[in-house]
Amino acid sequence: MVDVIRSILLYTWRRADYVIFVRYLMGTAYLPSPLDTLAYNFFALVVPKSENMFFLDVYPEEAASRIAKNRRQTEMFESLDALREVRAKALALTRFNRWTIVDSNKSISKTASQINANLFKNKMAQNL
Repeated sequence: MVDVIRSILLYTWRRADYVIFVRYLMGTAYLPSPLDTLAYNFFALVVPKSENMFFLDVYPEEAASRIAKNRRQTEMFESLDALREVRAKALALTRFNRWTIVDSNKSISKTASQINANLFKNKMAQNL
């Protein structure tokens, strides 16, 4: 909670093109139900939000593969069953705000292209 307040105080008054607060909003998916939903809705009231909110969705099997390639040890929430559970809960939390779900099972460049296309589409819609 202190980390959230600190980040809000440090970053909400600064001009920035991008602010990433997903760890506060989607990090609540790690909490047991119904605390995950309560915490998400609380943090959604206090952290900055945007018209462009992206949830980078990765299949649990792909996430496990990426974790195995990049680390020697896994953490307690990185088993395949835990990744499945957290993904399902996080996807359910996207219903509370205007999240654009991005298929991130693809390469970094394809994922970035999908995000850029959505940003461009949203910018064009704002200019109409």
